[in-house]
Amino acid sequence: MTSVRKPAVAGVFYPNDARALKAHLESLLAQAPDVPGPAPKAIIAPHAGYIYSGPVAASAYARVKSARGRIRRVILLGPAHRVGFRGLARSSALYFETPLGRVPVDTEAMAMIAELPQVVLLDAAHAHEHSLEVHLPFLQTLFDDFRLVPLVVGEASPTEVGEVLERLWGGEETLIVISSDLSHYHDYAIAQGRDRATSQAIEQLRYEDIDYEDACGRMPVSGLLHVARRRGLTAHTIDLRNSGDTAGPRDRVVGYGAYVFG
Repeated sequence: MTSVRKPAVAGVFYPNDARALKAHLESLLAQAPDVPGPAPKAIIAPHAGYIYSGPVAASAYARVKSARGRIRRVILLGPAHRVGFRGLARSSALYFETPLGRVPVDTEAMAMIAELPQVVLLDAAHAHEHSLEVHLPFLQTLFDDFRLVPLVVGEASPTEVGEVLERLWGGEETLIVISSDLSHYHDYAIAQGRDRATSQAIEQLRYEDIDYEDACGRMPVSGLLHVARRRGLTAHTIDLRNSGDTAGPRDRVVGYGAYVFG
């Protein structure tokens, strides 16, 4: 058993110094539009380095600020980039660590899904994976006291992912976060067109129309859309940009979208 999952991309995807990291996050959140209204049940947000996707992720996290003091559990799903496997990987770690401190894993929630055949114990899937880690500092900045259910998603159907989400759905105390970037390495104009089409599919809950090249987190995204369709949730795009808009050149860009569900 690994009791603490140590940060793997601190100092690369985001600042390694706690003060610098906190200041950067507070700046990103302050620049995001402050929209009144109830917090969403679920969000989709990107997972690249903060200089690239941080402003887009912040636009989604700004929508859940009003849930501070209410959120006690965060279900965090992201795609596997380094290890290939079938199903959804849980971790044996009791804490996930960032420069801002340790987040306790919700072991009771983990026990609720451990018996599902698509849920596997695979620490290797978590060890160097960034798709979950980059979200933790945002969550630590927004919420004072919460437990985490971290799952890396490999090859899994929308139904399999949806079954896990349904078991963990909970009430107002539970927030669902899906980690995904959009298209990769097209020129600026092509990426804009592809990402607009993907955003329309997300808004219309059409997971069947989202392919691997449209979103690296296609598997967890599709699972959320599957459940949202069954539960009658609505989805809204609140930010859609790419690395050419934030901090990179425009000849080979990565797309980033932020979406809320309620």
